[in-house]
Amino acid sequence: MATEENPVLTVEGLVGGYGNVTVLNGTSFSVPRGAITTVIGPNGAGKSTVFKAIFGLIDVRRGSITFEGKDVTRCSPAQLLKLGISYVPQGRNIFPELSVLHNLELGGYSAPAGVRMAERIESALQRFPMLRSKLHAQASTLSGGQQKLLEIARAMLLEPRLLLIDEPSIGLSPLMVQETFDILTEMRNRGVSVLMVEQNAKSALQRSDYGLVLESGETRLFGPAAEILADPRVGQLFLGGGISAPLVARPASRIH
Repeated sequence: MATEENPVLTVEGLVGGYGNVTVLNGTSFSVPRGAITTVIGPNGAGKSTVFKAIFGLIDVRRGSITFEGKDVTRCSPAQLLKLGISYVPQGRNIFPELSVLHNLELGGYSAPAGVRMAERIESALQRFPMLRSKLHAQASTLSGGQQKLLEIARAMLLEPRLLLIDEPSIGLSPLMVQETFDILTEMRNRGVSVLMVEQNAKSALQRSDYGLVLESGETRLFGPAAEILADPRVGQLFLGGGISAPLVARPASRIH
């Protein structure tokens, strides 16, 4: 059951970026446990950057990241995987010349000793039957949507408690977008907390429990997805307007 009282992830005062360029300007938010939370915002808002900061791919200059009560601000991606966080980055991130099976096997490289990876792969193939029919084909022969499903299946082999997924709908047909959202909903129903960046704000919020709006590297709005979707300031933001003051970690219905 989704809950705001016991968040799976908490980000506080995060400042970071690339080299001398600051992208995140003190953003703070919590990710409700057992829910799909979608991060939206205009280009350059810091959506992908905050995911990279959470997953240890860029330096955090100030602030903290807490996962299930543990400070993970300085953890490496390998450490985060072992703790229960998986990350599906934007774009295609497969080994194109390897088979689907080999891609899945590589996804389990950081699994704890004693894990029966063959059983987990079989479970993934039951969940993603399309991959079974392509099991020995080169991953490069899969369609864009099939490759995205392969990435998600590979991430799920480690049985994460939190899945970060960045722009899952890029380059997909409308049918594959809906199938991908269906899979994320199924994961949520199995107890996986999902934090998703998505440019297709309307479709994503319609399938989410909570929404989070970033602008200029700061959290502007957070609340139930339906209320974020109905807030007129969200449409204004995407049309080039702005939200004048940060309104952090309050249900949208209480924002005035």
